[in-house]
Amino acid sequence: MTASESCVQTFLQFIECLCVCRAVDVDFVTWRGHLTKVLTTPYERQEGWAMAATLFNGTIYLSEVETEEARASREARTDRDQEMMYWGYKFEQYMCAEKVEGAPDPGGVVNTNEAFCTVVQTRLVCHTLLFSGEVDCRLKDPKAPPAPGCYVELKTSAEIRTSKQRSNFLRYKLIKWWAQSFLPGVPLIVAGFRDKDGIVASVKTFKTSKISQMIKSEYETWKPTVCMNFCNDFLSFVKSVVREDNPGLVYLFSWEPRREVCFSIHRDSAYSFLPDWYLHATTGHPLSIQKESFYPQ
Repeated sequence: MTASESCVQTFLQFIECLCVCRAVDVDFVTWRGHLTKVLTTPYERQEGWAMAATLFNGTIYLSEVETEEARASREARTDRDQEMMYWGYKFEQYMCAEKVEGAPDPGGVVNTNEAFCTVVQTRLVCHTLLFSGEVDCRLKDPKAPPAPGCYVELKTSAEIRTSKQRSNFLRYKLIKWWAQSFLPGVPLIVAGFRDKDGIVASVKTFKTSKISQMIKSEYETWKPTVCMNFCNDFLSFVKSVVREDNPGLVYLFSWEPRREVCFSIHRDSAYSFLPDWYLHATTGHPLSIQKESFYPQ
């Protein structure tokens, strides 16, 4: 099972296990990372993606399918790649405390399998969405606004020393940071800028709502409205295609750079991703959740 599939499974457990307090009529259930990929698609030039969609109880479930290219890239990761990924987790450890009155413990062991996730119900134009995503931390201030207004995304990036590096940061990295925080409503991104040895030289805070202003002066940069319009159009396209309410029927949507989104239909195939326990537990019942956060096990 891939990390993406594991995330979706945990999310389904959350939906099934919580006590029902109110009905939620949503068009889509998915994972935040899947929507991030769709949002950034208009400006992606290297990596394609594939999304499996199935209609069950009137709701479309979206789950990413690992492409052959993505699998090859994952399997080809070097020790250096792994080390740089570890730096990100270590930065989080330096920035976060386990308790409000506590202090960070940078000397502790980094657990890369530990995560806190939130569940968000929102709307994009005419589409209602229910999705889950990892949250790095929250503001320590007890007077901070309620979730998601108190959430903070933590990032690391290479130091910016030249105008070319700044341009690349604004055009290629900031779009992903924005897309990741925009939909769940995470207002702040705290970034540590590191050298080639992983030593953080400076820390900067970005307001998600102000990122669009930061990139205006950049020539031929990305535009948030283009990202949102594409995501809206894609979800509308999925709705127009996925019509049969049958969890055994999967519509596989795929996209490659400089090509249009295409789809294929698969019945009772390896692409089916809703587990039997979930189908049995929720058959005949409307999708219902509580407004809470949860810890994946």
